[in-house]
Amino acid sequence: MTTEGALDLMRNAMVIAATVATPVLVAALIVGLLVGVLQTATQVNEASVSFLFKLLAVAAALVVFGPFILTELVEYTRHSISSIAQVVP
Repeated sequence: MTTEGALDLMRNAMVIAATVATPVLVAALIVGLLVGVLQTATQVNEASVSFLFKLLAVAAALVVFGPFILTELVEYTRHSISSIAQVVP
């Protein structure tokens, strides 16, 4: 295995991890900000309200972006397994 091959595999892993995590994290961020603004405006500082809405947003994001996430992970796995023959002498 060459150093360039190992670095390429690691770089691809990091890019796929960021690509897969982005929709879920963005949904949680947006809902968290909206709930925080509403809680500040109404002066209701209950942690369980924020948690519930974030949980629902993450679940909705997984339902909506689930096929995209699965496709990305399957393609990355196929690419990694096919490149084993090139990396191992």
